[in-house]
Formats: sequence, C-alpha cells, structure tokens
Amino acid sequence: MHINLDTGWATDVRILASPNYNKRPEGVAINLLVVHCISLPPGQYGGGYVEQLFNNTLPLEVDPYFKTIANHTVSAHFLIDRAGALTQFVSVYDRAWHAGESSFEGRPHCNDYSIGVELEGCVIERFTFEQYMALKALTLALKGCFPALNCGRIVAHSDIAPGRKDDPGPFFDWQDFFSLLKDADF
Repeated sequence: MHINLDTGWATDVRILASPNYNKRPEGVAINLLVVHCISLPPGQYGGGYVEQLFNNTLPLEVDPYFKTIANHTVSAHFLIDRAGALTQFVSVYDRAWHAGESSFEGRPHCNDYSIGVELEGCVIERFTFEQYMALKALTLALKGCFPALNCGRIVAHSDIAPGRKDDPGPFFDWQDFFSLLKDADF
C-alpha cells in the first residue's frame, strides 16, 4: 500500500468517499495520527453501519441507538475492520471530522493537523492481529507522506480529548504496536 502523493488517496484499499470533511487550514503540516475505535451498534461488528454513519446514510430503524447519533456528521480518514480490511473515507490532505474538541501538546483543533484511523472495536475488547498489521502498513505508508510522524505523534483519541473520550481503550496494546513499527525501522 502507498498513498498517492497527488490525491492523498491510498492504493489497494476500499474507497467510500464521505461528505463529512473540509479543507485543512492553509499551510498546516500534518504531523499527528489519532487512533480511535468504533462499533455500531455499540459492541457489534460488521453490518456496514460505521461506513453508513460516515456517509450520512445510517438506517435509523435498525437499532434504537442509531436515533441518538442521527444528527452526527463525522468521519475518519480510515477504518480498519476486524479482518484488517482498510476503507478510506477522506483524502489525507483534507480534514476529516474525527477528533472533535481536542488538543495535543497544548495545540487545539487536532482535526486540522491529524489523520484519524478508526479500528472496528470497543474499549472493552482486544483488537485483532489483522488490525494491528493493517495499522502498521497504513502507518508506514503515511510516514512516507508525512515524515514528522513518529511514535510520539501516534496517540489515542483519549489522549487528545481526555475526560470526553476513552477510545481505543485499555485493550489496545500500544507496546506491541510500537514494537511492530520499530521492527519495520519506523
């Protein structure tokens, strides 16, 4: 996999362009990777509901929870499902709406300068080996576009929105993930 430097779209991934994005502020360097997790309905996997949420087509009649998020206009750049398959929703050069009210090292508005990656999962369950391998491949591809990315600039959603968000939670193994990157000379 690599990122097309002209378009910001990855090769060899499923593309489902989301309308939930806008342009980044002029001259802002992309230098942060934010790891999230999501499942819809909460704790359930598959079904394509995350993709539908990011494209404003969530079928509200399927689950009562969907009505509580009906007015959310959110997206991420990428989603990695439980089998490790990648879907891209927003060009990496555009601002996906994943972080919300957030700050990193005192700098607000993380959406302006970050890439958002959702892992299909929840904060009370382990992530799959396939997801870690896909996240590793994606991170290496992103590093090719954005050399400022390093292990210190890969963070949890909970790190940039403490008290408001708790994902990806205690079952995301940061030590193992960073070991995978180190083994790849990241």
